[in-house]
Amino acid sequence: MKLLKIFNSKAFNIRTFNSFSHPNSSVSPPQTSSFSPLLTTVPQITESTLLHSIESSHWHFIKQVGPHLTPSLLSSTLTSLRYNPELVLHLLSHLDSHPLSLDLTTTSLAACILCRLPSPKPSISILQRLIQSSTATNRTIFDELALSRDRVDAKTSLIFDLLVRAYCELKKPNEALECFYSMKEKGVLPNIETCNQMLNLFLKLNRTQMAWVLYAEMFRMKITSSVYTFNIMVNVLCKEGKLKKANEFIGHMEALGVKPNVVTYNTVIHAHCVRGKFQRARVIFQTMRDKGLEPDCYTYNSFISGLCKERRLEEASDLLCKMLEIGLAPNAVTYNALIDGYCNKGDLDKAFAYRDEMIGKGLTASLVTYNLFIHALVLEGRMGEADNMIKEMREKGMKPDAVTYNILINGYCRCGDAKRAFSLFNEMVGKGIHPTLVTYTSLIYVLGKRNRMTEADALFNKIQQEGLLLDNIIFNTMIDGHCANGNIDRAFQLLKQMDNMKVLIDEVTYNTLMQGYCREGKVEEARQLLDEMKKRGIKPDHISYNTLISGYSKRGDMKDAFRVRDEMMTTGFDPTSLTYNALIQGLCKNRESEHAEELLKEMLHKGIAPDDNTYLFLIEAMEEVDDLEGNDDK
Repeated sequence: MKLLKIFNSKAFNIRTFNSFSHPNSSVSPPQTSSFSPLLTTVPQITESTLLHSIESSHWHFIKQVGPHLTPSLLSSTLTSLRYNPELVLHLLSHLDSHPLSLDLTTTSLAACILCRLPSPKPSISILQRLIQSSTATNRTIFDELALSRDRVDAKTSLIFDLLVRAYCELKKPNEALECFYSMKEKGVLPNIETCNQMLNLFLKLNRTQMAWVLYAEMFRMKITSSVYTFNIMVNVLCKEGKLKKANEFIGHMEALGVKPNVVTYNTVIHAHCVRGKFQRARVIFQTMRDKGLEPDCYTYNSFISGLCKERRLEEASDLLCKMLEIGLAPNAVTYNALIDGYCNKGDLDKAFAYRDEMIGKGLTASLVTYNLFIHALVLEGRMGEADNMIKEMREKGMKPDAVTYNILINGYCRCGDAKRAFSLFNEMVGKGIHPTLVTYTSLIYVLGKRNRMTEADALFNKIQQEGLLLDNIIFNTMIDGHCANGNIDRAFQLLKQMDNMKVLIDEVTYNTLMQGYCREGKVEEARQLLDEMKKRGIKPDHISYNTLISGYSKRGDMKDAFRVRDEMMTTGFDPTSLTYNALIQGLCKNRESEHAEELLKEMLHKGIAPDDNTYLFLIEAMEEVDDLEGNDDK
């Protein structure tokens, strides 16, 4: 019955049958008692047979012969189908599992034909496959597309624009720019949308210099920029921190007859707010309004986010009220900024109030919202409440992401609960969420605190095997763990590895090593590290000096301790409570209680509040003196 249906279908006509049965046909007849296109022995086919099968929608047959189609046969067939891109698209979909017939030439032909479709997506898709699978150079691909364009009588240069777009979507900036220059060399003018896509890619990848090179070329080639082009370049200037030039560039836009829009001004306002320059942002805000452009939610969000980061929460809250007054609807970004601000301040009641207001306005608390609360609770050590937030998330159908797990793992590591931290790590991996460098850094931290540095080393090696790019934070954590556990030699091996891997060595690295030496009483070696820091161009901070002061004081070398204190002050660092505590402890150890009391008065005079340790050192020193003098009544 199935065989009869095939014969009776409109898709299978007598012409198809004759092409197989004619004595002069190059197609060998099937060695079966009845004919079916679904053959076990694949016949050799000609271009006319293949073309007719495609036009007749014999896709089962195409799939069968697909592995045996040669590139040359497919090329000639595609050329015949050059005015029928829909059929070519169908053909390619049935050859997906047989890519061998799609070489550079056939793929280029197909891409040029697919350009005739209303949507550019099919053509871009096949170009991306070509880029990713071919060993041909970018120039070879470009030249082959040029030949194919002529072969299929394409009058447009669209295929080259689409090649640039394919590179951009694959995040290949160098290749995209190379293709642009090939177009220029061929005398082909890229369209402005293509140029904008390139500029946008360079911006996102922080390749600002490439953006300026392209922009200059566009100017030389007299490619007319759109407002979108100018907005990207304003953004480039903002990313470079050139805010004054960004403002001037807006004037340049207007001089060229392009009117800035809300996006233009929002870009510059946002850049100023991020850097805390609110006064200048307000001036731009007013200029925007004077030009007849009304601020939108993004405008206000820039101010609110910036103010929240500066802990100017009342001003941020006032702006939210202003938004509501003028009829602008705050979005999740608005509320998340305020929630983040109040969470960082430690005012969780206010943060939860904004969460409730957000939900009351029909906005959904997102994963970002929950992560903010979980992070705040973890910082306060309220791990049980953080776990409850996770349960609430899951009840609402939200799954924890890498950020959520990192917050929780870090929280339990800070609490010293290694077991719970590793349990969460295993759960994270089990759910297919890839651990990040932050995850591993937290775990190494808790292993160091638990004197489990053998496990920390094993985990560190695993990270390197996984190919994660190591940073100075994870190295500093490893160094701290080994120094704290008395393995200073291993710590210096890690320092050497940082040097070899060109990982940034900073004051934290050296401070940690200095503390390691001071724990072992090797203060002279720690002092040498301070000099080495300076030679590397790393500026010591107050922790560097306090470490040495503490080291000398614990040994009772008060002359050296006060010399470091004086050096610290000449470099612009004022003594802190840690400085005074270390000095007072050293003086008390040397039974110089009177000098210690003078330092206490100096502390109070400078407005530095003594802590429990300060008084403890003095009391112990006084008691020791009393014992020696036999003055027990005092």
